Amino acid sequence: MYAVIEVKGKQYKVAAKDVIEVNRVAEAPKETITLDKVLLLSSGKKVQVGQPYLEGVSVEAEVVSHEKAKKVVVFKYLRRKDSHKKTGHRQLLSKLLIKKINK
Repeated sequence: MYAVIEVKGKQYKVAAKDVIEVNRVAEAPKETITLDKVLLLSSGKKVQVGQPYLEGVSVEAEVVSHEKAKKVVVFKYLRRKDSHKKTGHRQLLSKLLIKKINK
């Protein structure tokens, strides 16, 4: 059984005991959260598709940790202008452990 969920505007395919990285959530580590924006649910041969979300279906997840992603380097350069600028960005992430999918 798997589901496609939406978290912070992005979609993820999840199953029980999966660990996913999402944009930072407000909950502290070891807290359990309920994700109710389920777009698709597949259980064997039967597939349910929401319009846009399924009613009565949710996913329980536990916040494992808060981390930062790998640094992305941004280098802006204008030729013949003696102009360049180097900056970086690290996205704030949360790791979620999917406990179970509730139908």
